[in-house]
Amino acid sequence: MDTWVWIVIAVAVVVVVALMIGAARRARMRRLEEQRGEARELRQQAETRAQEADERRAAAEQMAQRAEADRREAELTAQRANEVDPDVETTSADEEERARS
Repeated sequence: MDTWVWIVIAVAVVVVVALMIGAARRARMRRLEEQRGEARELRQQAETRAQEADERRAAAEQMAQRAEADRREAELTAQRANEVDPDVETTSADEEERARS
């Protein structure tokens, strides 16, 4: 074969290899962009879930505080009932506990 044929074949091989490398890079870049997009979505979901969890925690804490206040009020009401009831004798321990409250 002539030299010019070998040069044409070598140039064609170089062009094909360059095209393959370019295609592989574009595919890799596309795949990376897809992964970045998925990561962005997952971060948004995680942030939303964290905010919802914080809201639920705050609501639960508020409910627990209300329950504790209701329990204390019920205890005070029961003590008042015992004080008013002529059939219940209050001991000095009950009076000391009321004084501490």
